Amino acid sequence: MDPSIWWSIAIILTLLCLSAFFSGSETALTAVNRASMHRMAAQGSKGAKTALDLTDDNERLIGAILLGNNLVNILAASLATAAFTMLFGEAGVAWATLVMTLLVLIFAEVLPKTYAITNPETAAVRVAPIIRVLVRVLAPIVRTIQLIVRSALGILGVSTDPDAHVMAPAEQIKGTIDLHHSEGSVDKIDRDRLLAALDLKDREVAEVMRHRSDIQSISADEPPEDILAFCLESPHTRIPLWRGEPENIIGVLHAKDLLRAEYKLVRQASDPDAALKSLDLMSVAMKPWFVPDTRPLDDLLRAFLRRKTHFALVVDEYGVLQGLVTLEDIIEEIVGDITDEHDVDAEGLIREADGAFVMPGAMTIRDLNRALDWELPDEEATTVAGLMIHEAQTIPTEGQVFAFHGIRFEVLERTRHQITRLRLRPLMRTPALAKET
Repeated sequence: MDPSIWWSIAIILTLLCLSAFFSGSETALTAVNRASMHRMAAQGSKGAKTALDLTDDNERLIGAILLGNNLVNILAASLATAAFTMLFGEAGVAWATLVMTLLVLIFAEVLPKTYAITNPETAAVRVAPIIRVLVRVLAPIVRTIQLIVRSALGILGVSTDPDAHVMAPAEQIKGTIDLHHSEGSVDKIDRDRLLAALDLKDREVAEVMRHRSDIQSISADEPPEDILAFCLESPHTRIPLWRGEPENIIGVLHAKDLLRAEYKLVRQASDPDAALKSLDLMSVAMKPWFVPDTRPLDDLLRAFLRRKTHFALVVDEYGVLQGLVTLEDIIEEIVGDITDEHDVDAEGLIREADGAFVMPGAMTIRDLNRALDWELPDEEATTVAGLMIHEAQTIPTEGQVFAFHGIRFEVLERTRHQITRLRLRPLMRTPALAKET
């Protein structure tokens, strides 16, 4: 056998090893957990720090690895074709194709990538220093290729943003949480809380506020003893004060401040009744804080913490009172309903024997989706009743039935123009009912 063939085989095997290195490096550096790399870098791992620096510019990293990988694969295939042609003549091309396909697939692709996926952190730390040198050496060629690609895409009418990421970090986290939940490693309640915390920036105050029709407030012109009795009977700690009309809020009375002021007056006065009537409520009440109904919840949460307050009144773009929102309302979006010994029991979701669900019309679509793992849209409406009215394009009467989004909606109760009670049943779980409807 010609000695040159042996040299060709040795070079081909070396190129296959380089191809395996490039394939494994690509998988390791793209699959590595950046949080783990940050932790290892903080502990003094130089390889982890290098891996983080490389993954900061994924386009340049992948470009350099693919350039090196394709270069060694093509060179190996060319040498194999020449060697097999010398050995088998014209049939050598077919033999070279078959042998190189098997060698590249098994030893240069599947094997190194399987190892990299199994041990991404270890592999990334080991290959990072070498890949960093490769990226620097091939940087001019990679930049030229990037310019050619973007120019070609521009000719085809496709605009590219070199600074844009395929997926935002928040979306990556959401995808990871959903993936682990589907695999059973994250409970539903934990998934809901984590996703709810990430969704705060996409949700507005109007979606969680208490509507103005449900606000417990009292006129500031009422006698102090009546206001004191009202506060003691109310399950709420903060009571809005209005003057002229309920929408004209002029102050917020905290029950603790009121009782403290009353106690001070009664102790110092010889006539407790007269002292109680002389109380100046506006000197005790806090100045109301108004927020727009379009304000994102995460921004309002930070404002609550910064102002050290738990209560805000919500207005629309015209300054008209729409409702109120508390710090507890935002926290409930993450952890679910919070109740204490003073809360009034609210009618919630009730499951019936036939698989239907009875609920108040004011129940939010988000709470319903989270409780039943449904996917009803909440872009056009906040409450279940609002969704039904939006889809029906009318205010239904008691007994009317509609079917939207695979769900059967039935109106059980209506008070004036407000739908107060509904029954919902998934149509896909009851084929007979779906046909009837």
